[in-house]
Amino acid sequence: MGDQRWFKIRVYVSAFCLAMVATVILATTYKAFFEPQIVATPAVEVLEPAPAAAQDPVDHGFIYTADQGSSAYRPPERVALADPSNYGERYTVDAYGNPLTQDYIAVLHETVWSANSAINTFQTYHPRDEDQASYHAIIDRDGTVIYIVPPEKRAFGAGNSVFEGPNGPETAVTNTQFASSVNNFAYHISLVTPSDGQNNAPTHSGYTDVQYKSLAWLMAQTTIPEGRIVTHAVVDRSNSRQDPRSFNWPHFLEYLQQYPSRQA
Repeated sequence: MGDQRWFKIRVYVSAFCLAMVATVILATTYKAFFEPQIVATPAVEVLEPAPAAAQDPVDHGFIYTADQGSSAYRPPERVALADPSNYGERYTVDAYGNPLTQDYIAVLHETVWSANSAINTFQTYHPRDEDQASYHAIIDRDGTVIYIVPPEKRAFGAGNSVFEGPNGPETAVTNTQFASSVNNFAYHISLVTPSDGQNNAPTHSGYTDVQYKSLAWLMAQTTIPEGRIVTHAVVDRSNSRQDPRSFNWPHFLEYLQQYPSRQA
């Protein structure tokens, strides 16, 4: 009986020792694999962000001069970009590989309908080339200048067209499926038509005084000379365009020539 008792005691002691060893091993394993490691990190100085630099809300692009002129007048401005399908890149060579080196011209248009109507058209995706259209800028009845296409891009403001310059006709073929046009070197600006001009009549009541002021201000920022400012009707070769109807050239030039860069 005594031997059996001591045998049981030895078994109990051995089991207890094995349990303690197992506990130590498990605890060590858990600590190594499961406890999060604490890594000392150097102190980091948190700096306040620098204030953002003031920016002109309108990027005028490379055809604009840096000189804003001495006039105190500046029209309201906003941006309503056209869908990318309605404008493209300006080409350095035509469809036949010939260099395109024409200087810029400004082509004046009218919307016939409202500014919003024109903007909605230009902001609509047009997959077919023949449906694509745009201006670079629209001047609303209150004088607001609305930028539609960046000036460095090619707006689709005129179809079959040519500018009769002092050195002969200027035009460019950029797509062999269409007639040549002035679009590659044109800056297209459209005046919003008065309500009585929403028809195909040859004349209407004309544009507001502030539209002429805004147009003069816009043109005074460019490098385009007066002799290269024309109407859509003048460059059109389809004999279907008469815009801008009832345009008052003397009134426009009176405002334009108030800018030092435009004075003789």
